[in-house]
Amino acid sequence: MKKIFIFLGAIIILFFALPIFKLIFNISAQTYLKTLQDKEVLNSILLTMRVSFLGVLTVLILGLPLAYVIAREDFKFKSLIESIIDIPTMLPHTAAGIALLITFNNRNFPIVDTTFGIMLAMMFLSAPYLINSAKEGFRKVDVKLENVAQSLGASPLQTFLLITIPNARKDIINGMLMMWARGLGEFGAVVIITYHPMVTPILIYDRFNSFGLKFSAPVAAVMIIFSILIFLIIRYFNNKIT
Repeated sequence: MKKIFIFLGAIIILFFALPIFKLIFNISAQTYLKTLQDKEVLNSILLTMRVSFLGVLTVLILGLPLAYVIAREDFKFKSLIESIIDIPTMLPHTAAGIALLITFNNRNFPIVDTTFGIMLAMMFLSAPYLINSAKEGFRKVDVKLENVAQSLGASPLQTFLLITIPNARKDIINGMLMMWARGLGEFGAVVIITYHPMVTPILIYDRFNSFGLKFSAPVAAVMIIFSILIFLIIRYFNNKIT
């Protein structure tokens, strides 16, 4: 049984890893160097990472209290609230982009072709990963720890910030990481709202349509390498947390 499971697991690991490594190692060092010297590419990667990270911080502030309430309380329409949180994960991304455009774009505060519009699209489709992970983390925290803290004079807010969040931090950080990673790859919703300035997925698409694989593959590879490095570093230190 164990050998069968290892064999089946190896197949799915290869399915994930093979296209990534094939892309990365199919490009010459000279092409990588040329791509890294391309200001459009670097600006696009920095824009994508910065906006996605700002989206994560925004959802961290707005979403953690909601995740805590869902984890700790039983209330009417709780299942409905959880379903609403999960809806973005099942929507076609272009449909999500159109919905955001109809809802938030107006003459006084346009979101078309703005970094704020990019952030809205990334947040809408990736926030559930952070909220749901934080919710599971809060459920793992023993309520007795919170009760003891409050019995010693800590306020509910102090207890939340100093006891609950630190004890749920592994799940919260994993959720942040998944949300950030999901935001980095967002294309469908972003392209509806903002073609310029170009985030990296749109730049890859634009170069593929205009010039083909020769010019789009190096951009994709550089973005993947940057993302993997940051992902591995954060995951490594998060796994060190006890």
